[in-house]
Amino acid sequence: MIESMRAHGYSLPTAIADLIDNSVAADASNVWLRFEWSGDESWISLSDDGQGMTEEELVNAMRLGSRSPLDQRDKNDLGRFGLGLKTASFSQARRLTVVTRQEASQTHLRRWDLDHLARPDVEGWQLLRSLHPGSPEQASALDESIPSGTLVLLEVLDRVVGGTSDRDKDREDHFLWQIEQVRQHLAMVFHRFLSKRKPRIYLNEEEIQPWDPFLEAHKATQSIGPYDRRLGANEVPVRAMGFVLPHRDRFESAEEHRAAGGPSGWNAQQGFYVYRNERLIIAGDWLQLRWQKEEHFKLARIRIDIPNSMDHEWQIDVKKSTAIPPAVLRAWLIGIAQNVRKSAKEVYAHRGKYGARKKKNSADHTRPWIALKTSDGEFSYRIDRKHVVLEPLIGSLSESGKAELEALLRLIEETVPVQRIWIDAAENQDGAALPFSNTPGNDMRKLILLCHKAQVQYRGVPDEEAWGFLADCDAFQGTEAQAILGQLREEPL
Repeated sequence: MIESMRAHGYSLPTAIADLIDNSVAADASNVWLRFEWSGDESWISLSDDGQGMTEEELVNAMRLGSRSPLDQRDKNDLGRFGLGLKTASFSQARRLTVVTRQEASQTHLRRWDLDHLARPDVEGWQLLRSLHPGSPEQASALDESIPSGTLVLLEVLDRVVGGTSDRDKDREDHFLWQIEQVRQHLAMVFHRFLSKRKPRIYLNEEEIQPWDPFLEAHKATQSIGPYDRRLGANEVPVRAMGFVLPHRDRFESAEEHRAAGGPSGWNAQQGFYVYRNERLIIAGDWLQLRWQKEEHFKLARIRIDIPNSMDHEWQIDVKKSTAIPPAVLRAWLIGIAQNVRKSAKEVYAHRGKYGARKKKNSADHTRPWIALKTSDGEFSYRIDRKHVVLEPLIGSLSESGKAELEALLRLIEETVPVQRIWIDAAENQDGAALPFSNTPGNDMRKLILLCHKAQVQYRGVPDEEAWGFLADCDAFQGTEAQAILGQLREEPL
């Protein structure tokens, strides 16, 4: 039975997160994770300063299915099936030791050893009372300075250090890579706890910092909502909150933009984020409602908060990694998602400037490209001849010059590599380079002066109004371009 339970489908990050759920439920202020590489003798320990357990509670915690999933839980309990400690541990290791102590009480220890249970001379379910002779002492003792707490020791990590490579260096590199995956996963799953610093989680003595999927602290993030529902006779609350994340242009650096994309990248992280008691269950998924993940909706993220009393309705699994919304909420969630997706698409298409400076019913000529839809539903892209920069420049040409320029513009329009752009955008999480991002400052200065001259001399636009037009143009939204615009605006003509 235990060997079969090892196939629950945990990854190392999801298994560690499941173990930390117990520390959160025990009201721990600190959780210490330690990963130690030693080839086949490698081990992982997790200790906390939570409430600890009595000997009877420890034995019950080590029992498979220690509580019925139908039992009413404390509102802050992150468990459900009474399996998490065992299934998460067995998914990665063949030896599980738990040491625990309550305040002003003695220390208790129990151990499951799958290799021991597999011996032909062993009968029944032998839950051992002692540490394995080969276990490292430094990994199996609770810190005496902590009045109460629990330590979980995972050994014989066949699912972690195993593999097809015989080279120790390859196996060690894979072990180290998995540690980084654990760090990123915990930063995301427990980010709401970490932001309140309760508990603090340390990985090999380095404190894990929270990763907020919604970038609520960023000034360019848009919030949509909240939306509230109450379900059933008990009026169980469900809350949804939509977020449209900033366009890439609004980030200070490529590294900041990359970090905001999350562990799986911008495209993969779009969608719903389902939280159960503030613990993340689903991280970026459209919940089988009606959509696939697409490039132009990658800025859309929606937070859903549910209590643990709705586990059955949401079909939460043992690993706490899948959820399916109940039928009564599907139309409500679809409506919310449509609003958020619409706003996200507008921000994506307009480089984060959608509607920012337009007056009602006024034309918007700050973008030189126009998207046209044919009667067959196909799209084509045309250069706006009425653009605030192009129109006066075109008007200054002779008739023959206008005809030649028109032919050139049509050639450009008919050969826009739309398919190639889509492929490149999908494959490159950082997106396209910003306009004029690699243009020398002197060249940028000359171009801006030429555009300003076109406004003032050929269109008769007042000087300050012309600067305002240029400041709104998509082409000049880069940090350097805005700085040059500001300098030129202050200089005498």
